[in-house]
Amino acid sequence: MANAIEAHELVKVFKGGVRALEGVSLAVEPGTVFGLLGPNGAGKTTAVRILTTIIRPDSGWARVLGHDVVKDPEAVRGCIGLAGQYAAVDENLTGRENIRLVGQLTHLSRAVASRRADELLAQFELTDAANRPVKTYSGGMRRRLDLAGALVDRPPVLFLDEPTTGLDPYSRAALWGVIEDLTSSGTTVLLTTQYLEEADRLADRLAVVDHGRVIAEGTSTELKASLGATVLDLEMGDDVRAKQALGVLAGRWPREPVLSGTMVELQLDGGARMVTEALGLLDEADLVPATLALREPSLADVFLALTGHGATVDAEGFDAAGVGAGGGGGATDQDDGRAGRRASRSRAKERS
Repeated sequence: MANAIEAHELVKVFKGGVRALEGVSLAVEPGTVFGLLGPNGAGKTTAVRILTTIIRPDSGWARVLGHDVVKDPEAVRGCIGLAGQYAAVDENLTGRENIRLVGQLTHLSRAVASRRADELLAQFELTDAANRPVKTYSGGMRRRLDLAGALVDRPPVLFLDEPTTGLDPYSRAALWGVIEDLTSSGTTVLLTTQYLEEADRLADRLAVVDHGRVIAEGTSTELKASLGATVLDLEMGDDVRAKQALGVLAGRWPREPVLSGTMVELQLDGGARMVTEALGLLDEADLVPATLALREPSLADVFLALTGHGATVDAEGFDAAGVGAGGGGGATDQDDGRAGRRASRSRAKERS
């Protein structure tokens, strides 16, 4: 079966020599969720902007449902939906009016646009707020409305750029359910995220992106298994004792211990022998852990091992080079949302 999304050696360099993508290649099977996982500035948003025809690559190629994103952008826009990192909705319109507007831009009849609005408002649990101005909506409600707008004309391929950033746990779980329902009905979803739990639950396959490169790819299970180690979590009770324990255990095994707050995490390749040795060293230093636990590797352990840092977001949403999240050359994510609406308008022109 042909891939729904393909990319080969995508390179993108922005002003000032900022290399957002350094040869990214992807292959996404139809009807699956493909997760792009990485920290701020990794290149995730830049990849999405190329795949959705918002910007052009400097080299490499990409196709969506067989359509080249550079040679045939109108055809690509005719078969995709896009929800950017921030909700691109009209605050002065009601929720229902926002969805109807998108339907009319894609040349749906008034009756069909109204019916789709009712269906999507119910699907995203927004029926009670349908006739309220969007400026009265919470952040989670706006995100749900934005995603609903991306689904008005039932696109076979959907791009979601960090769709749950800033949402409360309830809203995040609700969106996860919607994404799972979409893929069960055959929609292909490319999802960028910084949330490891989200990637672990939703993605059929994952690509870990860092500094514009794909540094690992596979299922969540495959990536976890690649560590080949059991993790020993040592809760030391306070920061001082945790740092002391880190010093005692450092430099003794191939995989260095990691400090996480008051906990020291140690990846063990030697099983029970290494556990006994580690606890013996801490006992000699009068650093007996408050609690300890053995567990299998998590996606967070994989990410840390691959990148050397956690999947964290900095306070301003920019990396050290001053490039917006995902290496977008300073353009805001709100721009991506507006571009998604422009893609809807392009679909409307094509159908006319």
